[in-house]
Amino acid sequence: MLRLRSETSLAWVHRAIGAMDEILIDHAHCEKKAASTAINLIFRYQDKPALMRPLSELAREELEHFEQVLGVISARGGEFGRQTPPPYAGALHKAVRGEEPARLLDTLLCCALIEARSCERMKLLSEHLADEDLAAFYKGLLACEARHHRVYVELAVELLGDRDAVLSRLEELAEHEAQVLAEPLPIARLHA
Repeated sequence: MLRLRSETSLAWVHRAIGAMDEILIDHAHCEKKAASTAINLIFRYQDKPALMRPLSELAREELEHFEQVLGVISARGGEFGRQTPPPYAGALHKAVRGEEPARLLDTLLCCALIEARSCERMKLLSEHLADEDLAAFYKGLLACEARHHRVYVELAVELLGDRDAVLSRLEELAEHEAQVLAEPLPIARLHA
């Protein structure tokens, strides 16, 4: 269960499908950023052994996805490059509290929500894309994205030790995430 508080509209799906080259470049950036975030957490929280192996594995998978998306971009005749990111992740992370251990908890849960939203939108792309190969590519990523969501939630529970408190905070952050996405942006991005 992804625990999102809002559903992506068909308007987003149609805008994304009409700009798949942009979406794919953004998707590659998202995978790269997800790997970087996992690695940064490993460095920042070296005193938390429970984070090391799960986040290391997650970072490797994100880099594999990055390489796969680069392959799709190349196969379509495109080229990976710079792109203006949407304000989504930054706006979501504004809800992260500054004091530990709340900072770690909120960071893990924001990562969980980003993975959940990615999963939801990739599922929509897999269901609506006319390009069967691209639809199959997105369908193939769903289980991994959902698992990454679960990994972040489970790490938060393990570190805090209070499942109800973690899920309560996840609900609060999910409400914030829904508000962040309430105003659609005029650019085609996975999280816009």
